[in-house]
Amino acid sequence: MTELQAEQGAPALDVPHTEAKPRRNRDALIALAVFVVLALLPMVFSSKLLLDFVIRCAAYGLFATSLNLLVGYTGLTSFGHGMFFGLGAYGFGLMMQKTGVPIPVAFVATLVITFVVALVIGAICVRLKEIYFAFVTLAFQMLIHSTILSWVSLTGGDQGLRGGIPRPAFFGIDLSNHVHLYITSCALLVIGLLLMRQIAQSPFGYTLRMIRDNASRASFVGIDVWRAKLTIFVLAAMFASTGGVIMALFVSGAYPEFAYWTISGEGIFINMLGGVTTFLGPMVGTVLLLILNDTVTRWTDYHGIVLGIVILFFAIGLRKGLMDFVVEWYARRREGSGK
Repeated sequence: MTELQAEQGAPALDVPHTEAKPRRNRDALIALAVFVVLALLPMVFSSKLLLDFVIRCAAYGLFATSLNLLVGYTGLTSFGHGMFFGLGAYGFGLMMQKTGVPIPVAFVATLVITFVVALVIGAICVRLKEIYFAFVTLAFQMLIHSTILSWVSLTGGDQGLRGGIPRPAFFGIDLSNHVHLYITSCALLVIGLLLMRQIAQSPFGYTLRMIRDNASRASFVGIDVWRAKLTIFVLAAMFASTGGVIMALFVSGAYPEFAYWTISGEGIFINMLGGVTTFLGPMVGTVLLLILNDTVTRWTDYHGIVLGIVILFFAIGLRKGLMDFVVEWYARRREGSGK
């Protein structure tokens, strides 16, 4: 069984507190080891393309994993989650261009702006169910995208933010240096994934699973379903916004495509590729999608057809994401060897 399926058979709030601290320590050590490995990559491989690929993985990986907090853990399928990715890119870019504040201040301010916007939008959307939630989030995304296109004096319209994003050094970190940008992106990725992992494995995370499985039952036992959904909606938005900040730094700008509905579609596609029942599924899906995009576009102009075939393979052939398939296959193999 996969991670989420195994938890469905147990009471949603029955969290083994005695194991929580060792698990947190283990996750922190794994995160530290992953960061060290990523930080050493530039010393082993001199390819700028590899560093660029990892930076893009950091941006889209945070976005896709934050979407899975809604889709996989809470049962909220958002078609408009990309609005927060775009909001992060534009908020950070405008903050740096218009105010000239230090980068950490601009980053925190961007998260605050995202928090406020997500709180307002989420307060409306999370009251809705299923398809209505999905399409109202899409409507809000289209509203934000239209605002970006029409407010030319501020956002640059369909040309995006031009002129680059200033990158003043802070604490000895110079993000105009590609290696510094790479390491900072890796740090944000690892910290973001670690925080989302802690949320997923916390009592609040198990509350979300209970809401996903049976919201009426969760409400009956005293859980404030609306507040829990709103909380995870806002948290997921802030992680998606962080991905947008990384992308804005990577391209030194922000473009309307970052807030278009296709970004949300890519997030859903990534989760389909990697799987929604394992925590690292979206990260695996991100790597797969970026490799597919880079490879297919290099060999053919009909990349849409190829990606469509890949979607059909996972939807009809495997009927689950890659990590879901691997975990279930491994569990069946262990059960078979145990007999």
